[in-house]
Amino acid sequence: MSSMITVSREEIIHQLKLSRQIPSMIEGVVHRKIIESKAQEVGIQVGSEELQQVADNFRLTHKLWKAEDTWAWLQEYYLSLEEFEKSIYITALSSKLAQHLFADQVEPSFVEHQLDYDQVLMYEIVLDDEDLAMELFYTIQEGEMSFHEVAHQYIQDEELRRAGGYGGALRRTDLKPEISAAVFAATPPQLLKPIVTSKGAHLILVEQLIRPELDDILRHNILSNLFLDWLKKQAAQVKVVTQLQPAALGQSLEPSYSSSAAG
Repeated sequence: MSSMITVSREEIIHQLKLSRQIPSMIEGVVHRKIIESKAQEVGIQVGSEELQQVADNFRLTHKLWKAEDTWAWLQEYYLSLEEFEKSIYITALSSKLAQHLFADQVEPSFVEHQLDYDQVLMYEIVLDDEDLAMELFYTIQEGEMSFHEVAHQYIQDEELRRAGGYGGALRRTDLKPEISAAVFAATPPQLLKPIVTSKGAHLILVEQLIRPELDDILRHNILSNLFLDWLKKQAAQVKVVTQLQPAALGQSLEPSYSSSAAG
């Protein structure tokens, strides 16, 4: 037997409160207003061709190949066509404003933080026994076993074991400081002597160090980070007034239900 559940606007707001999403929603509204205000201040406008390009990119990303796909997507997210066009406009406006404010700061920022973009391709085995780690280090050095054979034998995690201890391309910030210092001072391919941390003894094979290049992807990431940092600083300087009432100060924080109710 089927049934119908009606969800009101008030219940949607109530659910947003219960799921603690109201602050992020308010932050989004504030950021949008800041973007629109600043763009108007500096005279930035978005042309119809630019809007069309952003809309086409959006449809491509979300695989909205046909008009029917787009209408179904709009219904899923409860958006009118006008609201969809507004979201596309804000995306285009944000991009142009970011370029206007920070395009000339991307390269200086890259140079200043270049070390942060270094990456390493490495294999890692973490052992509880430091003496065993040192023994395995010399075993690999002397060619009695390969690193991958040791990884297959001593790594407990099944997926990591299948990958031979390979963790993907990692940045300095992805590693503990003591490991990062040794890894980025290596001359690949190089097996490092075991490094002891709170997690255990790390046996690491450094395969490749990747020095960053300011390509289009990295340029976009740096520009986006500069713009987001600016937005956060701008938002911190404004007073936000909402029509939602926060919890009353001084009210009891004790639960109003009985602890025996769960039993």
